Amino acid sequence: MSDIRVILVEDHDVVRIGLRTVLQIQSGIQVVGEATTGPQGLALLQNTEVDVALVDIGLPGMDGIELTQKFRQYQKQQPTVATKVIMLTMLGSEETVIAAFAAGADSYCMKDVGIEQLIEAINMTHSGNAWIDPAIASIVLRQMRQSISQPNSSKQTIEIRSLEPEYEQVLASDPVTEREREVLELMVAGCTNVAIAERLFITVGTVKTHVRNILAKLCADDRTEAAVRALRSGIIS
Repeated sequence: MSDIRVILVEDHDVVRIGLRTVLQIQSGIQVVGEATTGPQGLALLQNTEVDVALVDIGLPGMDGIELTQKFRQYQKQQPTVATKVIMLTMLGSEETVIAAFAAGADSYCMKDVGIEQLIEAINMTHSGNAWIDPAIASIVLRQMRQSISQPNSSKQTIEIRSLEPEYEQVLASDPVTEREREVLELMVAGCTNVAIAERLFITVGTVKTHVRNILAKLCADDRTEAAVRALRSGIIS
């Protein structure tokens, strides 16, 4: 399996150098580029073969949220570009978190995240699953619940689609098991696979199997979408 190609878009030298140093010694990860401003980061994303981009929100020239929006627009015209975006920041306010996901971020990490969690975030995001820092998971969950209970609210929200009839049929024919529901509740709470395994006294491999089954049953592409559809269908509340 080829290495995960990562770029760093971070204007603080100490943080960027620290991230590069840590990631370069990780097996299976290759740092292929760096940028210190929003425009540089966008150009790097458009001209470099990248799997995962770690993007700071507070960038000069163009903040990380605007950068992500512009890159997602670029991706619509270049469907073969499958780069994932992880927001890496010290900002954990509700407004910032919601804006990041609304812009198209795949995952969200606080800068004080542990190395093991950061590596897990990169691996999970690369595989197509959203990784949400436990520190801000409650914000995402609250926003989901508000979006469901107040569908006509004018407040900015993450786009949430209702459970389409075909998805309801799939779920009816292959319902979520009690164990999968337990795993799903912990996913929504922002727990990592390791944390879920520890909470439920099962192996990480078993957790991954449950997560795959949950995504399949809910016809979801990632954890965030699975959580939304679970809330919509009443599996969790």
